[in-house]
Amino acid sequence: MASSTISGIGSGIDTQGIVKALVEAEKAPKQLQINNQTKSATTSLSAIGSIKSALETYRSALAKLNNGTSFTGLAGTTSDEKVAKVTLADGVTAGTYALEVTQLASASKISSKVYSGASAVINETGDSQALTISQSGTSYSVNIAAGATLQEARDTINGQLQSKGITANVLTDASGSRLVFSSTKTGEGTELTLGGSADVATGATTITEPQNAKYTLDGLELESTSNTVTGAVSGLNIELIKEGKSTLAVAANNETLKTSVQSFVSAYNALMTAVNAQTKVTAGGDDKSSTGAALTGDATMRSLVNSIRGELTKTVGTGGLRTLSQLGISTVQKTGLLEFDEAKWNTAIKTHSADISGLFTGKDGLLSRMTNATEDYVKSGGILASRQSALSTQLKNLEEEQENLDRRIETLTTTLTKKYNAMDSLVAQLKSSSDSVMSTLNALNNPKDD
Repeated sequence: MASSTISGIGSGIDTQGIVKALVEAEKAPKQLQINNQTKSATTSLSAIGSIKSALETYRSALAKLNNGTSFTGLAGTTSDEKVAKVTLADGVTAGTYALEVTQLASASKISSKVYSGASAVINETGDSQALTISQSGTSYSVNIAAGATLQEARDTINGQLQSKGITANVLTDASGSRLVFSSTKTGEGTELTLGGSADVATGATTITEPQNAKYTLDGLELESTSNTVTGAVSGLNIELIKEGKSTLAVAANNETLKTSVQSFVSAYNALMTAVNAQTKVTAGGDDKSSTGAALTGDATMRSLVNSIRGELTKTVGTGGLRTLSQLGISTVQKTGLLEFDEAKWNTAIKTHSADISGLFTGKDGLLSRMTNATEDYVKSGGILASRQSALSTQLKNLEEEQENLDRRIETLTTTLTKKYNAMDSLVAQLKSSSDSVMSTLNALNNPKDD
């Protein structure tokens, strides 16, 4: 079997193999160092990103829970959700209210005159025309291009005014097509009017007059410019859906409290699970060796966990409820996760339902303290962001080191190749000279007979 190695022509020595071995011996230690550092930095950067994301999710969950309604133990209901729905806000108290909706709030809607079809030209003057649309004392001007059709005018109007709450559409029936202008604003005084030099502004008709919602609460007649009523009852948002009667109730509901507490436990456990995944130690096989995760033993992770657990175990307040353990919430020592004991909760809620809000919410509540304890880790330029920046810089420096190493190895390869080729050529010359001398000596020692 022929060898794939090309030996020196003159010496018969595998000069390419020698060069390759020398180069690899020179490169290997530094390459191993770069590879190990790159792998470590990349893994750490990914792990820090995972922790930062989990921490931001946790803080978002805390912000959602840290309000006046999550831990009040109150729930809002309606006897007929087809008539109205309710949601609770800060300041709500228990109560029952008789609601009757007699009129829903509506928005202004007007129509242009009728044209032959959606592709009918509405500006035949050869110049652009100004269309003015006014509402509640504010006017908007839209230029209708020369030769524009109904559809093109619609697109122009929507492109400029949709963000202002005014839209246009083309409606077509057997008699033809027209532009219909609609508003997202409801209530009296929000009529749309058309003006300007545009042909489409002439002959407009009203389709819907804007009007207020009218309803009664416990017999008291009230009005609202919107079908979402926020100020009639403190802390109670009412969504009016259709005309009719419904009883609105805000009453104590321990299941609401339980759901909020369990939501906190779930959010906390999700964060701790993410931290555990990046800091755990995995036991080895028969050789008893162990493998650490990307952030095993990391001082930043220890500090983060200690900060969070410190707030978790802190005793606060002066009332009868001062710790989570009184509500049946305890820490599993092996994992650091929280465990919710439903039996203890059911017992505690009978005594401490009124104190739960104070334990979790407010300036000195658990949720605010947890948020403050984690602020330095997630803020712009904070602890985790600084770690990410440092690791990114390290990876960039390692890329430069790799480029420098590759250039140095390329130069070394070229230099050694030249040297060994020169040696091979010299050996070839010496061998040629030796062969010539030997041939002459052999000729002298072996004269031919006449």
